Amino acid sequence: MGTAKRERQKAGHQARLNVERSMARRDQRRRRLFSIVGAAVILVAAAALFTALSKNSSTSTTAATTTTTVDATSTTVSTPKLPSAAGKPCVDFNDTLPAGAPAVIMPVGEVPKSLVVQDLVTGVGTPVAKADSVTVNYIGVSCSTGKIFDSSWTSGKPVTFPLNQVISGWSQGLVGMQPNGRRLLIIPPDLGYGSTGQGNIAPDESLIFVVDLVSTAASATPGTTPN
Repeated sequence: MGTAKRERQKAGHQARLNVERSMARRDQRRRRLFSIVGAAVILVAAAALFTALSKNSSTSTTAATTTTTVDATSTTVSTPKLPSAAGKPCVDFNDTLPAGAPAVIMPVGEVPKSLVVQDLVTGVGTPVAKADSVTVNYIGVSCSTGKIFDSSWTSGKPVTFPLNQVISGWSQGLVGMQPNGRRLLIIPPDLGYGSTGQGNIAPDESLIFVVDLVSTAASATPGTTPN
């Protein structure tokens, strides 16, 4: 009987050990499972955060680019026009002459109100007629600034154009000029570009031209209009 009791005690003790070991293994499996799940959750959260930050960065960059474009467009649109030269006196020439260009005589002071035509060098040969096409070298200066706004000497080549396709100051002022001659034209606004101006020529600007006539032809041919 004593032996049987000890055997029962031993069996009971072993059973308890088995239960405890089973519970320990179960707890260990739970801890591993929790660790794996926790790591997975952290990875998913990190990926979501990275994606969100990337989208925000992209949106910010796009917004900055759009703002810059709008600002640039606004600057272009709001570029002010040249102020009117109406009432301003003529000033002396204060620019750099292109190579080969002649000196420009400026009527300093009050602006002439009518076309002024002055031969600086008298040419020889058939004079220019109203419907002719002419080949010339020229330099143009704004009266109120003393600055060059156009010159064929800059490109080094004369320009050919029909007199019926230019400003009135040219179509009137070159008539009678002879080849190899040089002529000064002082053109009031109403015979130039008037109250609108053009390019770097201000509204109501009087224009000063020195023109060298290379040749003239009896019939007008398409060409380039001086600015």
